[in-house]
Amino acid sequence: MATEVHSDPEQQPTDIVPDPTRTDRAKSAFAVQRGHAGARIKDWLATDDLDEAEILALADRRKQAKYDQAIVQQQRIVAEAHGRFAHARSQADARGVRSGNLAALGGRVAAEESKLAALLNTPLLPATGREANSVRHGKKAARAAVIAAGGLATLPAAGAAIEQAAGGQPLLLAVLGTAAGYGWYLVSRPFAAGQPAPAPTMEAQLATPVELVKAEQQPGGREFNAPPPPALTVDELDQALRNIGEVKPNEQIQILAVPQRDKDGNTTVVFDLPPRTTVAELKKKLPKLAGALGRDASMVDVQKAGAELRASFWMTDRDPFEDTRPSPLLRSPAQLDAWKDGVPVAWNKRGATIRLAINNQSYVIAGMTRSGKGVGASNLVVGAAFDPRINLRIVAGKNNGEWDPYAKAGVASTYFKPSPERLLALLQAELADKDRRERDLGALGKSKLVAPVIEQVGGMEVLVIDELATYTRPGKRLREEIIEALIELSAVAAGAGILLVLITQYPEADVIPGALAMNCGARWAMRVENGQQSNAILGGGQASAGRDASKFDPPRPGFGWLVNPFAGVTDLARSFDLDEDERGEITMLLEKAAKIREKAGRLAGQWDDPIEKHLLNATGLSSAAGGPKRDGIPGRNVLHHTPEQRMQLEACRGALIAMNDLGRDVAQLDEMAQLIGGGMTSTRLGELLRAAGAGGVVKVVIEGRGRVNGYQRADIADALALLEGN
Repeated sequence: MATEVHSDPEQQPTDIVPDPTRTDRAKSAFAVQRGHAGARIKDWLATDDLDEAEILALADRRKQAKYDQAIVQQQRIVAEAHGRFAHARSQADARGVRSGNLAALGGRVAAEESKLAALLNTPLLPATGREANSVRHGKKAARAAVIAAGGLATLPAAGAAIEQAAGGQPLLLAVLGTAAGYGWYLVSRPFAAGQPAPAPTMEAQLATPVELVKAEQQPGGREFNAPPPPALTVDELDQALRNIGEVKPNEQIQILAVPQRDKDGNTTVVFDLPPRTTVAELKKKLPKLAGALGRDASMVDVQKAGAELRASFWMTDRDPFEDTRPSPLLRSPAQLDAWKDGVPVAWNKRGATIRLAINNQSYVIAGMTRSGKGVGASNLVVGAAFDPRINLRIVAGKNNGEWDPYAKAGVASTYFKPSPERLLALLQAELADKDRRERDLGALGKSKLVAPVIEQVGGMEVLVIDELATYTRPGKRLREEIIEALIELSAVAAGAGILLVLITQYPEADVIPGALAMNCGARWAMRVENGQQSNAILGGGQASAGRDASKFDPPRPGFGWLVNPFAGVTDLARSFDLDEDERGEITMLLEKAAKIREKAGRLAGQWDDPIEKHLLNATGLSSAAGGPKRDGIPGRNVLHHTPEQRMQLEACRGALIAMNDLGRDVAQLDEMAQLIGGGMTSTRLGELLRAAGAGGVVKVVIEGRGRVNGYQRADIADALALLEGN
């Protein structure tokens, strides 16, 4: 120890400052190193060393692995189905009889093969942000588990104990485990946040197999698989309820299930309200409660939990409708039971898929331009196409090609573009079919349509009318007759299996009269201009109760209030993303639906359709599958030509070929009949051409003959085009 030497003993200093010893210098250096190590470990635990590209790549790999596993599993299921079918067939052949079970097994084989084909043909979408976040959380949990088993995370907390150890080194080695030596050098170097991790990585340093022990078996240990601290405390919930006046000063709520927060940031809590109020009353104040908790109304939800006073409250940290979601049908385009299970159309606040059943209820989907009502309707109608028992009748409100894919795939039993006359004829055909259906149901001993007899009465009728205002706004042709027929159908035809899907951007009383709207139990109100329009869709007084489709902030395509009579709830929902113009998803799904329908014999033209037969008799034109060209323009469909019409077709074609042979655009009957041959006479040819619509003979000029009686090419060509539906 060094000291100063003074000549005067009285001036000898009383405080002697010793030089640092080697131990002191080691402790000081170790404290600095420990700080670097703690900072680096904290950064590592937060996965800050992994950028978004790495996380997304890992999420994609995991998604691909699950996809591959699903394909392998489905291939195994298909193989098993084939094996059962082959075994049953061999037994049936041995007995010389065919059992009903064999047909069922054959159907099972077809269904499983369809699922496998859907898997193989559906492109694997990139990982979503939610899936990437799940991967990052998984990495965090894995790193925490490694440290909980004896790794680096204990270093900062054990700093004092390390400092008191002899030189610190023995305890340090025990704490660090495999991080000793070179590992300690790596983690204790000077650290700057965001710097790249050194090689070898910490994962490699900490990869030594360890025996994981549950936290409760380690004195003072933390259970790392426990949920993170709740985002909502009981006190915060209680105060929020008091702030909105739902709980009075002398009242208390009773917590039955304490707030729990899951890995996606969702918190749930179950509690009993004071006896003075109910869950229904609390629902009316949901926007105020959300504001009191610092959330948007879309981020909170409350449901009755078995009693009028018992509330199940849910809250999330992120807007659940912010990102779009693809339709589940894109991943699994298999046959649906729309009557029992419904079709997937949207998701709710809690992320659950909403499936609308197609039975006993008609639908209204409304919203202003670009509100996403078309996408919402497409989810419903495309889903309906996957149940071959549903006969789709689509009436377009515009002359564009929005609904053409349904015709081109053959899934639309009826499809035509704006025509008030044809719509009225279709409604009259449905009313007539309602009477027929009710007679058939009576013969079967049923008062209304039920699942077991759907096919016996001819399936379910779903009539889709897009841009309803095209037909029902004041001043439109045949408006009164169309509205009267719609009201009658909506009131009495649902029990016979005839349902309406009405789509409009003008949700007003003069477009959808109250007598029509009240009979449509399922309603979807997307963004509208004012509360009056919102009430026209959802019902009177709904806007004042907080369900106002004009108040969406921010508005999002496909987002709206959905009245779901099958679940008995009215809640916010956003339709699945289903695009045709850029990605061709609707066409792709309808092609798969067409295969399902073809196997069932329910493509347009495969079955005797009483509705199209009525339209053909009433108008002379067919709109089955969109008409002859499948473009929504009705015509004389060759599938429905009578023998006489087929002879007219051949006469027109033969006459035009004769004119080609003569090298003229005019000809007389006798010369055309001679060239046609086959016993054709001029008299019979004239009869057929007149019946086809080419008219009678006219004066024509033929070189060398002058003015004679004959036909012009244009008249015969027009008649042929009409017969062919062009």
